[in-house]
Amino acid sequence: MAEPTLPIIEIRNVTKTFQLQGQTIHALKDASLSIRKGEFVTLIGASGCGKSTLLRIIAGFEKPSEGEALMWGKPISEPEPQRGMVFQDYALFPWLSVRDNIAFGPTSRGVPKAQARDTVERFVDMVGLGRFADAYPHQLSGGMRQRVAIARVLANDAEVVLMDEPFGALDAMTRERLQEELLDIWARTNLTVVFVTHAIEEAIFLADRVVVMTPGPGRIESDNPMALARPRDIASPEFNDIRRALSGKLHSHHGKKAA
Repeated sequence: MAEPTLPIIEIRNVTKTFQLQGQTIHALKDASLSIRKGEFVTLIGASGCGKSTLLRIIAGFEKPSEGEALMWGKPISEPEPQRGMVFQDYALFPWLSVRDNIAFGPTSRGVPKAQARDTVERFVDMVGLGRFADAYPHQLSGGMRQRVAIARVLANDAEVVLMDEPFGALDAMTRERLQEELLDIWARTNLTVVFVTHAIEEAIFLADRVVVMTPGPGRIESDNPMALARPRDIASPEFNDIRRALSGKLHSHHGKKAA
């Protein structure tokens, strides 16, 4: 059993380089981040700052060039069910129904049929898709597809949910509704969520902590605890004070990068 004082995720001095057309590209440089179980952490920063690379390292899809990524103190070496990823483009199997998409993980892991069925029904209900359980992805709206993607990760017994701009392609009303639903699921399940976004308001609305990254090579510029009570009012003076402060931190780097 993991020690309760141990971070669920720890990134220690991680550098990540890629080779592109004979050149070395630094995606991340000496990035460090510690996340406790049950926290909701958002990552913000300019395009190309390494947010998605950092998320993929936590997922186990990429390995650090230097430094280490740990879950419960053990090195992350490959993708595992306890760390689930939700992408902007849903990544659903088009030939499977909603129910079968959600069942894919438990079934693949050999979970007994009755247990898998109960798990699937619980998460179908949790994301409000009971009426659409037998529908296929092409028959669903973008918001519904993203709910299926979230339910599929949860049904696979994930402890950590990694979300790469999951609501970026949705219209404003759907995005707001899914933000509320995600917070509700997070509160009920004690999940740990790491959420990449370009939207400062979304980052503040969702997070316990907003982590600001510098332009590439990405470093952790600042780690900002959110003292705002929930539910949060994006029109409140307190919310907008935080938004202005974080916006200032983001924009202060543009001149430095060009210099």
